Amino acid sequence: MSAVDHSHAHSGQLPPNPEAATLEGRNKILGFWLFLGGETVLFGTLFATFLALRGQILDGPTEAHLYKLATVAIATFILLTSSMTSVLAIQAMHRHDRKGIQLWLGITVLFGLAFLGLEIYEFFEYVHEGHVFTGSAYSSAFYTLVGFHGAHVLFGVIWIGIIMAQLSKKGLTVVTAPKVYVAALYWHFVDLVWVFIFTVVYLMGKVG
Repeated sequence: MSAVDHSHAHSGQLPPNPEAATLEGRNKILGFWLFLGGETVLFGTLFATFLALRGQILDGPTEAHLYKLATVAIATFILLTSSMTSVLAIQAMHRHDRKGIQLWLGITVLFGLAFLGLEIYEFFEYVHEGHVFTGSAYSSAFYTLVGFHGAHVLFGVIWIGIIMAQLSKKGLTVVTAPKVYVAALYWHFVDLVWVFIFTVVYLMGKVG
């Protein structure tokens, strides 16, 4: 799609990087980086709490017994693949390809939903094994960290869905382009946090 969408910027032709074409757009991106800095501190605190409470399982199941790495590995692959599709959405935006943006964002949302489905299934399995939120200090820290990340994924899925609706209604403009860009940034952040969760929670839990 080489033609720019008819409902684009007020000036007529979109620039190559429409997310940064206006001062407002650049300020949104800068502000969002600051927001992600705050989120990093928050997740860092949750990781520190989790590590401090490792081993305090009372009479609950051990980490090595509990975790099913095959399920978690599939969920990890899905989420990392969704990061790639969000990159393809940004590349489509730079080509002014609105249909391409919608396609790749839609696939990203589907991957996000698949990840959430696997996480819910995983939690049900853990509860069946006796690993409940109030079972021990460790289980509380586990569900707080992993569940908080899951809530971020759910928020990202809803947010991207809203942006897709706006793109359908308003087209690609210097107003909607920064929204696509910061949503992709957010999604990369969520994926990066999951890499740390996979390493610190699951791999370390299995190998001790």
